[in-house]
Amino acid sequence: MFCAVGTLAESLGARFPDVVVVDISGGVPADVEGEVLFGGMGEPSVDAMGHGVRWVQSIGTGIDHLPPEILAAEVLTSARGASAVAISEYVITAMASFARNFPDSWIHEPPEHWNYQPAVTLAGATVALFGFGGIAQRVARIALALEMSVVAHRRTDAPSPVSGVRMAGSFAELVAEADHLVLAAPATDETRHVVNSASLAQVKPGLHLVNIARGALVDQDGLRTALDDGTVARASLDVTDPEPLPAGHWLYQHPRVFLTPHSSWSGPPPLSGSFEIFCDNLARYLAGQPLQFVAHDGY
Repeated sequence: MFCAVGTLAESLGARFPDVVVVDISGGVPADVEGEVLFGGMGEPSVDAMGHGVRWVQSIGTGIDHLPPEILAAEVLTSARGASAVAISEYVITAMASFARNFPDSWIHEPPEHWNYQPAVTLAGATVALFGFGGIAQRVARIALALEMSVVAHRRTDAPSPVSGVRMAGSFAELVAEADHLVLAAPATDETRHVVNSASLAQVKPGLHLVNIARGALVDQDGLRTALDDGTVARASLDVTDPEPLPAGHWLYQHPRVFLTPHSSWSGPPPLSGSFEIFCDNLARYLAGQPLQFVAHDGY
């Protein structure tokens, strides 16, 4: 098998001593074949597809950004939920910062009034989750523990696997009562620009938008108008469209935008969640058992 993450190749070899693991982080040897690839991004992964690869385990949750050669694999699995801990903590931190008006409420000189600052609490607020996979479900569990109301919407009619979460029947129903709107759905034709001028006209004024999904879910022109008129009081964005965001883009400078460079997933140790998902899937693969988190299966 091929491992495009060189730092993990030795660990894979130790975990699966009967499997030949080839580190391709520096390139794919011309005379080597392998039917499994752990990676999916970058030139070495693309090159590996011409060396017998049938199954690709992506290191990330989303697959929309993967090269077409990877998407054409016979079997493609994602690392769904691998970064749920780190990303859910990012979301909770963003919501708490908005509620307490950080960083604007930090002081650097004696304030006009001591012992008081305008603020609200997360308790009693409503968080609306668009998409309800592993990341959003962990956000929901934490939010419920903080005494927030949680409503979610996803493309299926399945009941909530998290007790206490109410499922909304439409995006319009979801956003109508939201104090915090968290985007955690994949980028598809159906979700593209789901946040736009029309949907933002249905929200309560003063909404806090958090996007840890994909920038394509937001019509940024519509968002800019909503930020300017206060419909959206803050946008905490870890993703943009395009990425990387070019220098001089208005999102860098808008006072109501809090921007991070698609880093909400990061946390020590890097890729540990993806690695564990792959190891579990590789054990299943070797045993002839069904794989988890299959994006598509050509077998």
